[in-house]
Amino acid sequence: MTITLPLQPQEEARLIAAAQARGLSPDALVREALDRILGEAPKPAEEQREARPIWEVILDNMKDVPPEEFARLPKDGASEHDHYLYGHPKRNP
Repeated sequence: MTITLPLQPQEEARLIAAAQARGLSPDALVREALDRILGEAPKPAEEQREARPIWEVILDNMKDVPPEEFARLPKDGASEHDHYLYGHPKRNP
C-alpha cells in the first residue's frame, strides 16, 4: 500500500531536518514512527485471547475449587437465586 500524505512546506522542512539529525532519510524516519505506532496499537480482540466456549472457561476457572466447597452450595441455588443474592423471601420455602 502507498499512502500519500500532504505536508505544508514548513512541515516538510521539519521532517527533513529531523531525519537528517538522526542520520535517516525522511522515508526511514516516517517508517520508524509508523512501526512504533503499530507496535503499540492494541491487537484486535480475537488476537488477544483464544475463542473458547463459555463452559470451558467456567470449568477452567473452577478446576481448583475443592469438592467440599461445592458440597456447601445450596441445592436450590438456581431456582432461589434472588433469595441467595438479594435476600428476597424464598419462592418455595
